[in-house]
Amino acid sequence: MARRSRHRLLLLLLRYLVVALGYHKAYGFSTPKDKVVKATEYQEIILACKTPKKTISSRLEWKKLGRSVSFVYYQQALQGDFKNRAEMIGFNIRIRNVTRNDAGKYRCEVSAPSEQGQNLEEDTVTLEVLVAPAVPSCEVPTSALSGTVVELRCQDKEGNPAPEYTWFKDGVRLLENPKLGSQSTNSSYTVNAKSGTLQFNTVSKLDTGEYSCEARNPVGYRRCPGKRMQVDDLNISGIIAAVVVVVLVITLCGLGVCYAQRKGYFSKETSFQKSSSASKATTMSENDFKHTKSFII
Repeated sequence: MARRSRHRLLLLLLRYLVVALGYHKAYGFSTPKDKVVKATEYQEIILACKTPKKTISSRLEWKKLGRSVSFVYYQQALQGDFKNRAEMIGFNIRIRNVTRNDAGKYRCEVSAPSEQGQNLEEDTVTLEVLVAPAVPSCEVPTSALSGTVVELRCQDKEGNPAPEYTWFKDGVRLLENPKLGSQSTNSSYTVNAKSGTLQFNTVSKLDTGEYSCEARNPVGYRRCPGKRMQVDDLNISGIIAAVVVVVLVITLCGLGVCYAQRKGYFSKETSFQKSSSASKATTMSENDFKHTKSFII
């Protein structure tokens, strides 16, 4: 009994596979294979649709996939801005003057009637647009104190793929390993080519100079204008002189207050205030007496 049940299960599985294969052949659906093509911005690219040869009864559609699906080629006509800068070569699309906005996933759909029914085939291709870096934004402090930590930043947001960064001081490239450089430069800095930062752990007067940064990827490179950073030593003598001046001012003010108290300037002012308040009180009492007297009469 167990053997018979196993044979029945095998027969059922075989029948299921036969039905599935027959369904696949009847409708001719093929699983799309995603492939990637790369194009440099402002150049041209061909998006190929690998399907059987085109026939009179074949219907072709190209779509750009994303959050919303948009037609590129529909009802035998290019759509949108592809009308003016693209052309059809069989099932393929030739795009001239590619822009970064063209990047994305595209799908071609070819349908044609057959003896088994409607035959539908699809092919998917991803377009990656390579973009050269723009002029990077460079953040360089104009001044710094020796012995402090100073960080210079460089960034580009347009390059694709993401660029790597190189820093220059007075037109000379700063090596990622400062120990390999000349002895006249500070060896306490670190360069991050990925993030574009140049950090001095303890900046010194030797680091005074003009700094610029270059962003580079396989498509191109750009450099920001040089900016000067001035590094000065901490002026200890100036700080001491300022403290001495402040102490002298406070001392003179205190001596002046003591001298005024000894001369009685503050006591005279107090007695004057007391006499004026007493005279006011006497005047008010006399006025009150007059009012009272008139009321009694």
